[in-house]
Order: sequence, then C-alpha cells, then structure tokens
Amino acid sequence: MRKRLRGFLLSAAILSLAGSRLGGQELFVGANYHPHDDKDPVKIAGDIRLMREAGFKVVRMGHLAWDSYEPSEGQFDFEWFDRVMDGMHEAGIKVVLDIAIRPAPIWLHRKYPSIGIVDSNGDPQYPNHRYMEDVGDPYYQRYALRFAETIARRYAKHPALLAFGIDNESGDGRISYSETARMRFIGWLKRKYATVERLNEAWATQRWSRRLNGFEEVGFPVSTHFNDVPERMLDFRRFVSDEINQLLFEVIRRVNAEAPNALITTNAWYYSGMKFFDYAPIAYSGLMTREGNGFYAGTSLLNNEGILWASFGIVRIQYESENPFWCNEFTTMTAVPGSCRKQAYASLMFGNQMVCGWTWQNMHSGEEQYLQGLIDWDGIPNRKYDEYRKIAGEFRKIERFLPYKPRAEAALAFSFPSQIVSASFPESHESQVGTCFRQFYDRNMDVRMVDIRRSGLDYKLLMIPGVTVMDPETAGKIRDFVKKGGTAVMTAYSAVVDTTSRVFSSTRPGLLEDVFGVRVGAFEEVEAMNELSRLSYKGKKIRVRYRGEDLETESPRVDVIEPKGAEIIGLITSLDRDVPVITSNRYGRGRAVYIGLPARGEILSPLLDDLIDALSIRKGPDAPAGVMARRIDAKHVLYLNCTAEPKEIRMTAPSRSLLFDRPLPAHFVIPPNEPEFVETP
Repeated sequence: MRKRLRGFLLSAAILSLAGSRLGGQELFVGANYHPHDDKDPVKIAGDIRLMREAGFKVVRMGHLAWDSYEPSEGQFDFEWFDRVMDGMHEAGIKVVLDIAIRPAPIWLHRKYPSIGIVDSNGDPQYPNHRYMEDVGDPYYQRYALRFAETIARRYAKHPALLAFGIDNESGDGRISYSETARMRFIGWLKRKYATVERLNEAWATQRWSRRLNGFEEVGFPVSTHFNDVPERMLDFRRFVSDEINQLLFEVIRRVNAEAPNALITTNAWYYSGMKFFDYAPIAYSGLMTREGNGFYAGTSLLNNEGILWASFGIVRIQYESENPFWCNEFTTMTAVPGSCRKQAYASLMFGNQMVCGWTWQNMHSGEEQYLQGLIDWDGIPNRKYDEYRKIAGEFRKIERFLPYKPRAEAALAFSFPSQIVSASFPESHESQVGTCFRQFYDRNMDVRMVDIRRSGLDYKLLMIPGVTVMDPETAGKIRDFVKKGGTAVMTAYSAVVDTTSRVFSSTRPGLLEDVFGVRVGAFEEVEAMNELSRLSYKGKKIRVRYRGEDLETESPRVDVIEPKGAEIIGLITSLDRDVPVITSNRYGRGRAVYIGLPARGEILSPLLDDLIDALSIRKGPDAPAGVMARRIDAKHVLYLNCTAEPKEIRMTAPSRSLLFDRPLPAHFVIPPNEPEFVETP
C-alpha cells in the first residue's frame, strides 16, 4: 500500500512539474492537421517544413479519424502515424493528439447496430453524418475505451506529445431514442427514485392521467408541443448528460492510467443545441488540465460581435479553472485579412495560450470540402498562412508575460437544469447569462462563470440571471454568500421551479424570498398591458425609472413584485401605474437585488456601475470605447483597438511597446484593428 501511495505521489509530482513547465511564459500557434487524408510521406514532410518556417509550435491531429488507426476490428495501423509524430518532433513542433472516440467506425456500427441513432419517431438512422453513435451504449463504450487505451499507451512517451485531446465537441450529435437507450433510462430512473411511487410524484403524473404502474411503462418524453412534459424532459436530459460525463470521465481515467504525465484537453462545445450537457462536473474536477474549445469569431474584420461571443465561449468552458485555456480550433476560412490576428489578440484577454487554426489545408472531400485553410488545395500557402506566421512571430515577443490569468471579483451563475427548463420561456437562461457577460466584456473586466453548488463563491458580486431551477443546496449557498457580505443580483425567470421542474407552490423566488425580501406573484405580458400604457407604448416597450434616471427597454414579461422588507429602487413608469421592478434588500452583512425583468443591458449597465463603485470591484484598464484591454501584471498592459478608427491611449508617463520595439509617449495612438503591448516604467 505504501509503495502504491509513493508511486501515486511521484506521478502527481511529475504531472505537477509538467503542468507548471507548460503553464505559462509560452504561447502556442499552429494548425489542425489531417495527415490521414492521404498519408503521403512526401507531402507530409513538405507540410511540416512549411509549419516550421511559419514558426508554428503546435499541431492538433487525430480528431474524427478512429478508423485511420483501426481500419477493422482489432487491426491497428500506427506505423504511418509514428512517422508523422517523429517528423513533428524533429521540427520542434508539439502535438495535441485527439483520441477520436467519435465518430465510431462503420465496421463497429455494423457489428453492433444498437450503437446507431434512432430518431424520436423510432426510425434507425444510417451514420452518414459524424457523431451518429449512442455514447451510452455499452458495446460502443467497450470499443471506445479500448481505442483510447491503445492510442494513449502508444504515444504516452513520445517526445512530440504535448497533450491528449479527450473526444471532440461532446455536446454535438443526436440523441438516440432506441429501445436500448430507453432501458438504460429506466435503469437511471430506478437508481434515482427507487420506487415508481416516488417517480409518479416527481413527474406529476396525476396531470392528464399519466400515472405509471411500473417502471416498464416509462417512455421517452418526446414533446408534442412547446411546453410538453417538463418534469420528464428535465430528467431525460439529465440522463443524457450523465451518460456523456460518465464516458468522458472514464476516458480520462484510462488515459491517465496509460499516460500519467500527459496534459489533458478537449474541444468541449458542451452547449451545442443538438445535445447540450452539463460540463460543470468535468470543469470542476481538475482532471481537464487544459480546458479547450474552438474560437470562431467569424470572418469579419469590422464586426466585433463574433469576438464577444467567442470570448463568452472561453469563459463558459473555463469556469473557475486557474489553468491556461487552449483555443485548439481557430478561425481560418475566408477571414478578411487581419481578422484572424485581431481575434488571436482578443483571445489572450481571456487567458488563452493556444491559437490553432482550423484548418491547415483546404479540405479535399467530405462535408467540409470547401472549407478554406492556411494552404490551398494544391498545397500552396495562401495569405492566411502569412497571417498566422505573423501571429506566431509577434507572440514570441510577448509570450514571457503570458498567458494572462483572470482576476475576477464578480461571477455569473450558470445552471444546466435551468438551461433545459428555460426552453419554455421567451428567453433562455443561456441568453440571460450572455447578456450579463456583455456588461463585463464592455468594461474590460474579468468575470467568472460558476456552478453555485461547486463554487466557493469567493467574489464580491454574484449575478444570478434566470437560474430557473432552485435546489436547497444552491439556495443555501446563495443565502450564506449574501449573509456573509456578498451582493447577489437575480433576474426574472429565476427560482421558479424545484429540482423536478415543478413550479414552487411556496413563495417565490423559491427558497430565497426572505433573502431578497420580496414576494414574486404572477407575471404580466407587457404587450397586453401596454393597452393601458400612460405613454401610449406599444409592443414590449417599457420605461424604467432607476435612481431618478429614465431607462427604456423591452421585455415580453414583467414579474409582479410585492416588497416584503426590500427597498424599491426601480419602477416601471410606462404602464397604467408605477410598478416595482428593481428591489434591494439587506440580508446579514450583504445585499440581494431582484430585477423583475430578464437580463437587459439598459437596466444592468447603470446598476452595475453603482455596484462596482459601492463594492470597490477592480475595474479594467482605462481605455476608449471599442478598445479591449487587460493589465497583465503591474508593468504590462495589452490593448486591442477593435474599431475602424485610431484610438488614443492616455497614460501618466511614457512607456514602451514590446510588440513593435519602440518608445511610446504618455499619450499614444493605436491604429484601427491593431494590438499594442505596453511596458510601463
């Protein structure tokens, strides 16, 4: 036992050392590479030469290519890939090697038809598209885990290896409604509820005469209209999520057993609309030593909305991890000249350490055969190759100060059950979280995404935007957070239902009415109520008066709020009468603010400004509108002018540009769509 413990501690120490060695003072630029397309050694050697000449430090390989290594059952072919790995090592290029457990090979589909997708009508689907396997199927998992062990064992000690990638886009792909999936769902329900009586209570089966007399009567909760079977749907989506997580955790465990010193990453995309799952268990496990995802901000140089939402993608995957983030896919395609470089610098503001273009070469075939890469179909580099080479060269000048580590004093609460349940609302939980994120993004301020149940909530401000499902543990942590001096801001559609997706029969916000000092009754439809508008407003338009200022916004609904000790600090003044819409309540040493509207920038902006000042929350660097900025450390600031016009930066003393190796006056100008990395005295 002691020998095993010593071995474990030694492995942990080695992994920690490897993690610290790669944890900072280095940036990786490279591309996603698909040598399995033709396996031509001459072409591969030429590609590696071009990568080395561009100053690339990394390639990502292996994704979506299971049968390139195992063309038939148990017949593995790694020799061709050994030569690719050796060539990368000789060129000084590190490899992120994806373990392509999806898509499953056709030979596996044929051997075990149960792994295929059955649609909600009960029709089997041929796997023409990627991600057409039921990941919970035990036959699929047996072979996927065997493949993961085999490839991890093969390359665990290869000198080119930087990290193993665990699956690709785990939230994408279709949900299967097969009979074998139904039986697994029933097993999941038995473990959760134990008796059919408890299941009937949780699912409110007295409604519409849906009582179950045995677990075998459980069917799939396929909606026949928009808000069908909410209790059953939530449990079904939890079941799907649990199966995805169970597989990913087991892949990680097997890979760590074979390659204990390897870093672990993924292309997460858990929030795909196809199969949205709960990523928080993995994000908080510490096992994903480099959270990762694609950074796809669009092809425009001038439109910055894509940068906003791609940055939101980093924050929502990173949660509270202190490790660097890896954008292991990055825009190439038909990006306007300069836009990839601009996006690369923007990603650094959120702790990114890797810019890995998707993809190296224009695709030759398949569903992405017209997708543009860094070199053309005939292997000749194009302008994007030159742009990525420029990124690599510039990053080498500043990498010793990076990657940036966010220092957030505010957090955004995200809840997987709330995302599923809020699908029946006019606005999703996910959309509300995004609206709140924009407020911090525009202010150049760090903010963390948190799962309240798993978080230590070491923040001054906690935003709770449309957290629809409220459980006792989450409510208890919010209560303690406020009681101990924190400030919580909750928006409409929050604390509406319990963990079974049944609306609270007690006072809302459920389990927290005393903390917020309000009773939320029903809601009103704004468009209907505007028939009585004193300002003759139409549609969803409303006016809110907050601390003497009139703010205009729109909302489909407004909560009916009855203060129970809370101070009214905002009123809707455009309806037939003044209606309380923002309240603030003292609870313990902290404050709880309730907004009876879904998250709206027009309302949040002045409220957040007041809270930032009142709570002494650390502000971002002073910069003109349209300029992204982060203070990397006491002496260094990274800027990015995201506008089409020059922007003046006003500092108190002269400084120096490390990016362009030149002195800067106290007041200097950043050209349109250009970065600057400043060292102050």
